[in-house]
Amino acid sequence: MEVAKGYCVVMKIKLSRRELALATIGAATPLQLAMGAQSTSKAEATKLSMPGLYRGRVVSVRHPGAVVGEAYQAEPIGRMMERGMRELTGAPDLRAAWKVFFEPGDVVGIKLNPVGMPYVVNSAEVTRGIIAGLESAGVKRRDIVVYDRYRAQFLNAGFDKFLPEGVRWMSAVEDYEGIQLGMDGYDPDHYMDMALVQAGQDLSNPAHRRSYAARFITREVNKLINVPLLKDHQSAGVTLALKNLSHGLVNNVARSHSTRTLNTCGAFIPAVVSLPVIRNKTVLHILEGMKALYHGGPGSTDRKQFVWNHQTLYFATDPVAMDRICWEAIDEKRVAAGMKKIAEDLPDKYSTFIRRQPEHVEMAGALGLGEWDEKKIVRRKVEL
Repeated sequence: MEVAKGYCVVMKIKLSRRELALATIGAATPLQLAMGAQSTSKAEATKLSMPGLYRGRVVSVRHPGAVVGEAYQAEPIGRMMERGMRELTGAPDLRAAWKVFFEPGDVVGIKLNPVGMPYVVNSAEVTRGIIAGLESAGVKRRDIVVYDRYRAQFLNAGFDKFLPEGVRWMSAVEDYEGIQLGMDGYDPDHYMDMALVQAGQDLSNPAHRRSYAARFITREVNKLINVPLLKDHQSAGVTLALKNLSHGLVNNVARSHSTRTLNTCGAFIPAVVSLPVIRNKTVLHILEGMKALYHGGPGSTDRKQFVWNHQTLYFATDPVAMDRICWEAIDEKRVAAGMKKIAEDLPDKYSTFIRRQPEHVEMAGALGLGEWDEKKIVRRKVEL
């Protein structure tokens, strides 16, 4: 069509809601999609809000005897916990380190992760160490709440069996299901709204566009300790501190990776973690890396060949800096095993997504959730 200079032609094209959703996603960069997300949430920012007291600081503590065979060892892990908390805070002793973050009257949540069962899952030794630290800071056991979103997975992982008497536990819903729009356990007053829906859903329906925060984080606790694992992830590239929050504290998360080609974890993860109720209540990240998974994640069933004893705990208040350091640890193991780095890898039978998206870590930095610039990250490595 030839158009005279100075004139324009407006063409009206009728798109289905599904086509409109895909066009919206395709027209925006992942960072634009993340920055365009709308948050409805209230939670007061404090000096402890992410990236917290120690922006850019990541402490790693390694002990070669933390795991012997398949068994976690309480004494070495206890030493790792003490050294890590002291190195992070500069406190003279363990009790003083915990008191930097917590005080009597706090109601503290502990976010675990059972998805890596059976080989890469939170340990009794680390969880009990966190609880003991909270108690040393004056937090009562009844004010400690251990959480994962799915009750069935929480119980299958045996988390309830190793909690000290008096410590409570919660979940949001009974178990995983593909649509994830149910509101049981979620708070209608706190949500992230993004122009992203699953196939067959309606972009004009607010419930399909929104991910609502769990009542656990909105109403039950005033501070959160995030306890992720060191794992590869098929769609997100890595599942570390940021993803343990984004996909564990809200509903309607399957839309972020609904197919192997429609994958928007890069935008979805930082948009969710930016919710004030998550950003402002999460004050400490302790990543379990004693056993880790370098390919085929997030689950480790029939993936034992990709599990290794990394023998390391990581400590930070900054999830972006933590995830950058831990992403590098996974890549180092992959290269040592003769594989490509995560961002360079191609699909295989264990990891099927066309393009994995570890760039969610850098995008989270762009949204102010932490320090991405490696020149500004201070890594403190301790070998016991």
